Amino acid sequence: AWQHGVTSAPVAMQAAQRFLSLILAAAGAWMAPQAAAFDREELLEQMKRMRPAGIKVLETRPVAGGTYTLGIYAIAKDPADPELRRYKLWREYPDNLVVPTESVHCSKDAPTRVTRDKEAIYVWRLNPGGVITDANRENHLVWWAACVPAQTGVDPTTLTTEARKLGYSTLLVEAMEVLKLPPR
Repeated sequence: AWQHGVTSAPVAMQAAQRFLSLILAAAGAWMAPQAAAFDREELLEQMKRMRPAGIKVLETRPVAGGTYTLGIYAIAKDPADPELRRYKLWREYPDNLVVPTESVHCSKDAPTRVTRDKEAIYVWRLNPGGVITDANRENHLVWWAACVPAQTGVDPTTLTTEARKLGYSTLLVEAMEVLKLPPR
């Protein structure tokens, strides 16, 4: 029999469960951004701690969500071609880390940088000491770091005189050649 003001045990349990569920949902909604921010910050710190010994930072700049860092390490001369350098880049984004292996050729006649992605190989013909733009800045930062380590991290717009001292004309035409890879 039903009585006014008296609640049965199962109904009271259901009400308590609903109340606790609401509290947990509210707490979860409040804690999720806090946990995500903590996890993201921890991830960024881990990436910084993982940087290899001997890495040289070429550039840091603000990007959406944080900071982009470009570094270079493990620069090695090719035993068969003293003008060829192989190296690893460290591309640290706020939410990603990319470590490609690339090469540059330091010759006076044909200074180049060779990069690749899943779709193509890119051959950048460079003009050390020439005009620097947003489009070629990274190529020059990397080329100078690999070919003339004493100039690592130096703003390439200031290296015209140095390029001439090293025998570069500073008058070469810059170009990019794209070699498409076959589909996989």
